[in-house]
Amino acid sequence: MIAPSSDAAAMSSAPAAAGIPPEPDAGTKAAYLDELRAIDPRLVDEDNLDKAVNRGRNQCSSVREHPGDQARLVDLTNRRFIAPDASNGFGLEVAERVLAVVRKHLCPTY
Repeated sequence: MIAPSSDAAAMSSAPAAAGIPPEPDAGTKAAYLDELRAIDPRLVDEDNLDKAVNRGRNQCSSVREHPGDQARLVDLTNRRFIAPDASNGFGLEVAERVLAVVRKHLCPTY
């Protein structure tokens, strides 16, 4: 039988194994969200700030998986960052800027 603490450790390491970084600290989260708002306020759901953070953390897994494929990463970013009035994304120019913010704040070592 596996001890409960081992199960918890395995669960917490699953996101890391998938390339998803840990939750950012409060300062990093605020800076990340501020930069997204500066690009386009619709990127941040003010009623659910974690949505933008989780999308960024998930995008980090793509960055880790395809580090040298900028075109693919921009396309994936465009698909991942959507809003009610931008269900097909915000376009490739915006997605490229969002990707830079994700890399800067959430997964700078990828």
